Amino acid sequence: MIDLLIVGAGPAGLTAALYATRAGASVIVLDGGAPGGKLNLTAEIENYPGAKMKGPELAYSMYEQCLSFGAKYEYGEVTHMKDLGDHKVVYVGEKTYEAKYVLIATGTKERKMEIPHEEEMTGRGVSYCAVCDGPFFKGKIVTVVGGGNSAIEEAIYLSDIVEKVNIVVRRDVLRADQYLIDKMTTRENIEMHYLKKPYEVEVTDNKVSGLIVEDSQTGELSTIPTQGIFPFIGLDPITDFIDLDIKNEKGYIKVDQNQETPVKGIFAAGDVTAKQLRQVITAANDGAVAGQYIASLIK
Repeated sequence: MIDLLIVGAGPAGLTAALYATRAGASVIVLDGGAPGGKLNLTAEIENYPGAKMKGPELAYSMYEQCLSFGAKYEYGEVTHMKDLGDHKVVYVGEKTYEAKYVLIATGTKERKMEIPHEEEMTGRGVSYCAVCDGPFFKGKIVTVVGGGNSAIEEAIYLSDIVEKVNIVVRRDVLRADQYLIDKMTTRENIEMHYLKKPYEVEVTDNKVSGLIVEDSQTGELSTIPTQGIFPFIGLDPITDFIDLDIKNEKGYIKVDQNQETPVKGIFAAGDVTAKQLRQVITAANDGAVAGQYIASLIK
């Protein structure tokens, strides 16, 4: 039996572990991937106060600091959990963990376009991480789908690697911050395609050869020649493994001012929670609040 089991090792989970262990709690952090979460997929962190650096660098720094106070890190995908009142049981395959408190910090996953050939070409021309796969498209033509901050950030990153970047936007305006839009307009190899929505991934000789798009107003179909497609059209919470009544209608977890869910002893922090702003700094804030509060319950 440990004091706190944290599910998810992004900024929220690592910060919670840091605060809880510094206050004397025994903590295990569980994650099925590399520590740092989406930080590892982010080329540059420009809006975290006092730290302008590459995402993986900040991820590793947070991870090292977290472990330095005694937290343990273990790999595993949680399948489900049970609330037994004074303690919780978390299942990772056939293995179980028992803890007085559980913090869910699983974050979000990229939303799919849900169009023909997307699934079969994922990893073979369709990618949800420009930082991970961008170098494979050096000197080629790629297409980014989306008009928010993530889409424009990734398009800017890709423009330094590839020959040309197409950006497909469903609406006639971008939702991204003006700072990013201004930065994007300085890149001569980025071309905008407004009022277009993905219709089908075009495949030739088992390779991505284009993105068929539908005009948002007329319904007319056209093809954008491309060798790589990077969708950034939104995010969904990673909460499929949770059977407890702690989620809202969109699957995000409901929490109070201490980051506690409607089930006593189960907490949540970061992007997986129902909130307005999902950023590294707000995730770290949630983790700090939860970690410190949980530690105070243990004393």
